[in-house]
Amino acid sequence: MNYYLVDYENVNKDGLNGVSKLEKDDVVCIFYTEKADSLTFGLHKRLNETAATVIYKKVASGSKNALDFQLSSYLGYIINENSESQYEYFIVSKDKGFECLVNFWNNKAIVKVVVNLAKDSEQAEKNKIASEAFKLLNDRDESEAVVNIILNYKTKCGINNALVKQFPSKNNQKASRIYSKIKPLIADKK
Repeated sequence: MNYYLVDYENVNKDGLNGVSKLEKDDVVCIFYTEKADSLTFGLHKRLNETAATVIYKKVASGSKNALDFQLSSYLGYIINENSESQYEYFIVSKDKGFECLVNFWNNKAIVKVVVNLAKDSEQAEKNKIASEAFKLLNDRDESEAVVNIILNYKTKCGINNALVKQFPSKNNQKASRIYSKIKPLIADKK
């Protein structure tokens, strides 16, 4: 029995990877804001087909960390409500700030931070991106730099600008070449 609290603004559709493997006793609570309030038809279909219970919580924004605060409060609420159950709780996010919640709840419940519903760690995701980048670029040094850029920038524009800075060349040809090759890796970015 697993309870997943998804920081959808942070992980977007990739955070829901693994939804088709969930079981009927699992619960997925997706916290989203107006900035991140859309799903693809494919993802919508997978969410409808999962055996797990799916709950949507639209977060009233207003402050920088509104979603984080509401998710954290909800975690405390559900741990209390389910104190007699055998739930394990997973915060689905890449936000390092949630580690303090893991430490706080450590002696009362099992709480972990993962990057998707398949319970992958951030390191596993980084390894996957690194492997794909190397396949696309065939250059270890380039791919390492590109992986760091992909992980550190949330938008395609930010990635492009970082590539131009990292790989200067006449008319930005090198950055353009790399950008066109890594498009599959950044398809989910804004």
